[in-house]
Amino acid sequence: MDTSDQGITSPSAVYEISGRRFEIGARGFAEAIADAHAAHQRPRCLCLAEGVEMYVARLGEGYIVKRMPDTGSRHAPDCPSYEPPAEVSGLGQLLGSAITEDPATGETTLKLDFPLTKMPGRSQMPPAGGESGSVASDGSRLSLRGLLHYLWDQAELTRWHPGFAGKRTWATVRRHLLQAAEQKFARGQSLQSRLYIPEFFSVEQRDAISARRLSHWVRAIQTPGKVQQLMLMICEVKEIVPARYGFKAVVKHLPDQAFAIDERLYWRLTRHFEPELALWGASDATRMVMISTFRLNTVGAPAIVEMSLLPVTAHWLPVENAFDQQLIDTMVGESRSFVRCLRYGLSQSQVVATAVLFDTGSRACPLYVSTPGDDGQIAAFVEARCPDAWLWQTCGSDMPPLPGRASRSAAATAPVAA
Repeated sequence: MDTSDQGITSPSAVYEISGRRFEIGARGFAEAIADAHAAHQRPRCLCLAEGVEMYVARLGEGYIVKRMPDTGSRHAPDCPSYEPPAEVSGLGQLLGSAITEDPATGETTLKLDFPLTKMPGRSQMPPAGGESGSVASDGSRLSLRGLLHYLWDQAELTRWHPGFAGKRTWATVRRHLLQAAEQKFARGQSLQSRLYIPEFFSVEQRDAISARRLSHWVRAIQTPGKVQQLMLMICEVKEIVPARYGFKAVVKHLPDQAFAIDERLYWRLTRHFEPELALWGASDATRMVMISTFRLNTVGAPAIVEMSLLPVTAHWLPVENAFDQQLIDTMVGESRSFVRCLRYGLSQSQVVATAVLFDTGSRACPLYVSTPGDDGQIAAFVEARCPDAWLWQTCGSDMPPLPGRASRSAAATAPVAA
């Protein structure tokens, strides 16, 4: 997606469509991109003087201007369509293999390395550290964690602008994730049809919310003698606690329905996700996001089959450890504009930027954090491959000052003719 949080002040893109300039939402913009879609025309983003080619895709009942595949880093850093180079995160190894986008249709095909059906057997659990199994993929398929990272990126929940402060609620997070899932397909089926994200809970709407939930879940009810369809869920976890039988995950905005976790899965969870759980437990300001597949038994009670966890800040920005949490909190506190980089399927031993600042002028600045456990690998990488990057070597060193801000480019503030 290339849209920012609705109702939030952020840099606005300027597009050239059929020789005319438009900002998103300007008079005539919706009609212009609908005409461009029908005529198979390519709008140009004017964040740079030479422009960057875009395409128009259908979104629900309307249309949206999207960046062409693999062109995000060609945009100006302060452009809403800017995306860091694929090599600073784990996304690069997946594009064109696990993730294939077709600009002609606007559809994206995802290859998954976890099942969406279940035969009788034991629950699955991807390892947290990314050393083996479904998390440490070879780039040809998306793990459960990789899918969550991809949707979080596509929903632009990794992007931060000072105007977002106080505006990124669960309702906003949910809306953007559902939009990110549109026109995404896995195993020939719409991802959105399998995806459940709890609605913002309202006592007055309890019955209507429950009815919509059960209607969405009906495909995953167990039928004797048949392969069971699984649902995908993205939610915020409230707690994981003992139940009358086994354990259960209690999900925020879903007070009347817990998700069963069998004992084997629970103990694998505590072992594989020990760092994530420790980070979550260390601060009440840290949230825990869960992605899971789940099934329904014959009486309609949900049970988790496979799951992965993602700690996030109060502003829903993903964090891996206390050091990058400090960096992200500092950038938010100093009203900086940046994008958080994610690992996708890369292991902890592989170098990934923590974030990229895009308010530093004509060139964005990647930020790297070298922790005691990396044995100097990150510092060596920065020195050899990215000498202009910002580096914090945390061993015995306070965090250095962040790179300075620059004013927005003239191209981004070009006059618009509606």
